[in-house]
Amino acid sequence: MLNQTDICSLRMRRQHLSSSAGTAEYDELYRDTQPGQNVYWNGFGDPPSLAFRADFDDMEYNRRRQRTRQLVKGRFAGGNLGWIVREDMELFACLYRKPLDRLSDKQRALYTLIEREGPLNIQQMKEVTGMLVKEITPVLHRLQEAFLLYEDQYDGEWDRCWYRFSESFPAVDLTRYSRVEALKILLLRYARRLVHVTLDMAKNFYRVPAKELKLAAEELCAEGELTPWEDGYLLTEDRALLEKEDFSLCQSVYVLHRNDILVKSFEPLLKTVWPNPDKAADNLYYILVDGDFHGVVKGHFKNGPYLLEDVRLDLPDDVIFRRRDEVIEAVYRVNDRELSPLPRFMGEKLA
Repeated sequence: MLNQTDICSLRMRRQHLSSSAGTAEYDELYRDTQPGQNVYWNGFGDPPSLAFRADFDDMEYNRRRQRTRQLVKGRFAGGNLGWIVREDMELFACLYRKPLDRLSDKQRALYTLIEREGPLNIQQMKEVTGMLVKEITPVLHRLQEAFLLYEDQYDGEWDRCWYRFSESFPAVDLTRYSRVEALKILLLRYARRLVHVTLDMAKNFYRVPAKELKLAAEELCAEGELTPWEDGYLLTEDRALLEKEDFSLCQSVYVLHRNDILVKSFEPLLKTVWPNPDKAADNLYYILVDGDFHGVVKGHFKNGPYLLEDVRLDLPDDVIFRRRDEVIEAVYRVNDRELSPLPRFMGEKLA
């Protein structure tokens, strides 16, 4: 009998939250959950990571993949920066490219400069053109979104060069896939890792129009790849698996940052369940208990350990009492116990 508990258990397995991934499994997981992002707020300059999924230091692993250009940077979901494996650049470019019918004067000046002089950093562009950095930066970002320029960030340094996209990726065909064709490929990967997916979940993560996602899902259903279930879809092969096999759900608590794929997929719902109307404290992390979101860590963002304020859970009182210490320890896995201790739990002061 198909049920949410089994779906949740399979999702935890596919996310490698119930069993950590080795490098080969991690590479597959990373590919399926692209574009990868760094840790929300404090991860700027760091490589992307998949928190709690790997049985090794995946931040250092991805740092090496950046240096060797196995992971490459671009502007994808909603114009946000993300990291993808190099071989998928064609796929993501076809989905997210925002073409420019005509270049503005500033766009043409910078593009022509790089075309003539070769790779340049922003300071060099400033010296040659006389433009201010605040003028140059948005122009580069728009040319990046059009996949006319590529920013070669292979480490965490600020001094990085911009190239013509066609020079860095000469084999990429920007018309190889239609947007719907690209979405079909990504939706199958997404469904494998999220198991039960809705169009809203996919829209939250990929930041593409719902009508395009709906068309892609309908075509995948017609091709037998996806099967409708309740308000969303399952991989057809997963529906058969879930109906045949019983899945056990191990107890676990994970405190996930706001760029995590699970948080991004459910973000509007999470903001509704745990609103922040008075802005007195931010939602720093969301708390995944036994595979479902059941809480939030409140506090204030800052460089270094965040300033923690409180933990809020929507579980029954007896469950909160029984798992209180487990939740607190999970909070300290992501925020330093000594530098930023948790002062309250469910509004009550901690000793």
